[in-house]
Amino acid sequence: MKNLPFVILYILLSGAQTSVGQNKTDIALGGKITIKSNILDEERTCLISLPDSYHDSFNQSKTYPVIILLDGDTHFKTASGIVHFMSSSRNRNNLMPESIIIAIENVDRERDFTVTKIKTKRPNTMGGGRDFLSFIEKELIPFIDGNYRTESFRTLIGHSLGGLLTLNSYMDKNSVFDAFISIDPSIWWSEEMMNNKVDSISSISLNKKLYIATANQGEANYERNKKKHDYFYTLIEKKTEGTLNVEIKYYEKENHRSVPLIAMYEGLRYIYEQN
Repeated sequence: MKNLPFVILYILLSGAQTSVGQNKTDIALGGKITIKSNILDEERTCLISLPDSYHDSFNQSKTYPVIILLDGDTHFKTASGIVHFMSSSRNRNNLMPESIIIAIENVDRERDFTVTKIKTKRPNTMGGGRDFLSFIEKELIPFIDGNYRTESFRTLIGHSLGGLLTLNSYMDKNSVFDAFISIDPSIWWSEEMMNNKVDSISSISLNKKLYIATANQGEANYERNKKKHDYFYTLIEKKTEGTLNVEIKYYEKENHRSVPLIAMYEGLRYIYEQN
């Protein structure tokens, strides 16, 4: 494994077996790295899930797509289970390729997931989303590519404010991601800016796949949630001249907290479905 300057800790948990008492063995889900980000001027921790076949002796030249998961400490186990179920050769689903999951643990969600500030009565650190994306693009992904057998295809998954950042990354023509899953995104945070970005969106973005999941937040929140999602989708649809690579789905039976599980599964199916 290559040693990069900003790596301060690497703990390999994948495949580890620790005996605890008689006839009892722990099964590990993944690994953890902590890196020093010069862009953010702080240490960031990521959880890593490697595919079943990654350490097979006859697969040492095989490469894998990468999933970057926001709110990683919340969604890591869920995403790992979904991707394993959809891709593992053991169950032969073959709904998507085996993938490497990099789940970024949170430090300050409002700072990292927003690119603008809104007025509040309290002190805040909002608006650092562009720096956070730069950390992912210029520090985290180069480290992952340098230390793991990766393919160039990358997916970004975010929920709520993370979904908002995912949409901002999608509309950036220089984004390093190829596909996006935005789960119940907080478009209300900066609706005017988001609509203006769609107005000037590049064909580079429109050629990438985007899945938007909308949860049922009740009638009281219809104006700031579902209505804004639908309008955002309509704007993209109007800007698209060829094949529409965006799908939006309303989950009437799911709320803001329950929707990530089903949205990740159906979003990944959409990204990897055969056209």
